[in-house]
Amino acid sequence: MSIAQFAAFTDVAQDFSYGAPANDMAGLRLTISLFADRAHLRDQMREDAEGAGFRMSEVGAVDLLLAGAARPLGDVVLLDCPVVDAATMAALVQLDIRAAQAGAELVVSTSVGALDDVFGCLDQSNPQILVAPSRAERLIALGQVMARMPARRVRELSEEDRIVLLRLTEQVTQIGERLDRMTPAAGVATPVSQRDPAAFRFDGARSGQAEVEDRLVAAPRPQLPDPRMVRRLIRQRQMRARFFDADLFADPAWDMLLDLTAARAEQSRVSVTSLCIASGVPPTTALRWIGQMTEAGLLQRVEDETDRRRAFITLTEKAADSMAGYFVELNNSAQRMG
Repeated sequence: MSIAQFAAFTDVAQDFSYGAPANDMAGLRLTISLFADRAHLRDQMREDAEGAGFRMSEVGAVDLLLAGAARPLGDVVLLDCPVVDAATMAALVQLDIRAAQAGAELVVSTSVGALDDVFGCLDQSNPQILVAPSRAERLIALGQVMARMPARRVRELSEEDRIVLLRLTEQVTQIGERLDRMTPAAGVATPVSQRDPAAFRFDGARSGQAEVEDRLVAAPRPQLPDPRMVRRLIRQRQMRARFFDADLFADPAWDMLLDLTAARAEQSRVSVTSLCIASGVPPTTALRWIGQMTEAGLLQRVEDETDRRRAFITLTEKAADSMAGYFVELNNSAQRMG
């Protein structure tokens, strides 16, 4: 179903009527390259990209991308890569570097089985990685690409085109989110794009004089909790799904923090695939949370010293201290109640 068909099908078409068709936005000149081995998926991706106002640069199978190092990337590269081999991984590394240098946006869809390899190859361009995405999730990704359009490009637009861009960005994202809510697999957690960015801030609990005192007197760092206790807590949280709808308790940020806290205490490393599983939400949703929490300073990417194509996720020092402090206070509260 195309964007136009969706708008005609629903009773909320007027919500997306801004009076400026995508074809009128010649001043934007956003180009997109699409690469996918599955022909029907290529056609679908092309339809959605054209409906969102992008101009096609190149469309073809993944082999075309791998063999086209000399070709310009365009503004956006939309790549479907569910299976990777050594040659594909090498090409992904080169694509990542080229995109970072050119300021191009990458949207890469993959499978759970290939996620760790794809994630390990893409560390320069700040890509959006989607895992077995629905059509709605790709639409949301296109809307986010438009929202992240480099400031230098926005300054080149006329005032009229700038307004059209903002409206179209909102339109594409809203359509994708409404489609996402209409699919049975969706809805396990509110999309990150709808969450309050302040949800991950560290500075909400202490401010003013307390912050000054913290800078003057460094408090001893609390110890991390016994990982067996954290793992037991995780199992107890998972047990709720046996008696209640799991969607009632979807809390991917906390579940990932708990898993990483236990791993840090165990001195073990956590792959992005493992962390997605620990989150309790679909992998694409988990990746959005990981990106948001990384930007907020809670998580960080750590390269594998023995294989640069692999990467792991860990708590930042500040997040580790916060988790340790939380468990110390939890234990103190339990002792006072006893």
